[in-house]
Amino acid sequence: MSIKYKSSLIEGAEVSWFAPLCDGDDEFLGTRDSAYKSNWKNTSSMVKIADELGYRNILCPSSYQVGQDTLTFASAIAPMTKRINLLPAIRCGEVHPPMLAKSIATLDHILRGRLTLNIISSDLAGTKTSSKDRYARSREVISILKQAWNSEEINFKGKFYQLKLSSSPVKPYQQNGGPLLYFGGYSPEGVDLCAEHCDVYLMWPETIQNLKELMISMTKKAEDYERSVDFGLRVHVIVRETEKEAKKYANELISKLELDKGKEIRERALDAKSLGVYRQKKMRDVSGDDYFVEPNLWTGIGLARSGCGAAIVGNPDQVYEKIKSYMEIGIKSFIFSGYPHHQEAKYFAKLVLPRLKTISLPEVRNRIPKETPKTPLGDGPRF
Repeated sequence: MSIKYKSSLIEGAEVSWFAPLCDGDDEFLGTRDSAYKSNWKNTSSMVKIADELGYRNILCPSSYQVGQDTLTFASAIAPMTKRINLLPAIRCGEVHPPMLAKSIATLDHILRGRLTLNIISSDLAGTKTSSKDRYARSREVISILKQAWNSEEINFKGKFYQLKLSSSPVKPYQQNGGPLLYFGGYSPEGVDLCAEHCDVYLMWPETIQNLKELMISMTKKAEDYERSVDFGLRVHVIVRETEKEAKKYANELISKLELDKGKEIRERALDAKSLGVYRQKKMRDVSGDDYFVEPNLWTGIGLARSGCGAAIVGNPDQVYEKIKSYMEIGIKSFIFSGYPHHQEAKYFAKLVLPRLKTISLPEVRNRIPKETPKTPLGDGPRF
């Protein structure tokens, strides 16, 4: 089935980078170098560099085992940024929803609207909950947040939360619906949650055909709620002046990796058993001996990662054309990263970023007349 992106409301793409709040930002996968440790100095430096280089958003991930606290970090770095948006990950259920709404509103005011949110539904540290209950809890949290941002009061009765209180203390800076919600998930419950409530469906790298199928499924599900969503891709990137140099660097990344160590790294994450992680493994299993699963998409990076497990690899023309092919099927948001992050952000900013028209999705949302789209960002892809 062919796909044609018809939206004329969004031109260009949101080009984002990744803030290494979790350990693993190394020169060689599977090795630990204290120079790349996840700490305030290293991670705040990455955010400021991304801001200076022209990236429009930056993902601040969440991990109990090996990470800094996401919202605390975001609040500290926010006043040090000038143009870049922040995309902190919110693990639903960790914080009492009204207090979470208050934290988000505070951060949104600090950033003067440069805030977006990545909704996460994986298990909380030390707990094990069914997929059905995790997504049901997330649906309640999101519903409460939206009441807090858009209604006179929070009045909610659900399985996990029963609340009735004023929403006045938690109003965000963004008064047109609150921060945009980015979401990644592959289970039926996750797809349904995103279709009903979220704005950007984030996918991990897969073949073009598989991405098309995911987008078709999400679009149909969103239409059931008389909504539409936009699409994003979270993917690593290795770009060099020549394809030979890029592939050489890719192979160097895994040259010191012991497979048992890679398995240990993959399985320690809270989402290690998720359907999304399984799909990344399946893609890697069908790749060639060189770990390329299709032109310029290299899965070797997933040998030491539980989540996003592939990288765009090539020279500037190849990387640009690959990104353009994603945009042509309807992807409008990209979250890139590389190893080590500081170095690869600079390579990409020098060799590819100037060729892309970059946008801020919150700014686009604010420009679109309220009566035109069904969702904050527009009509989105139609298949």
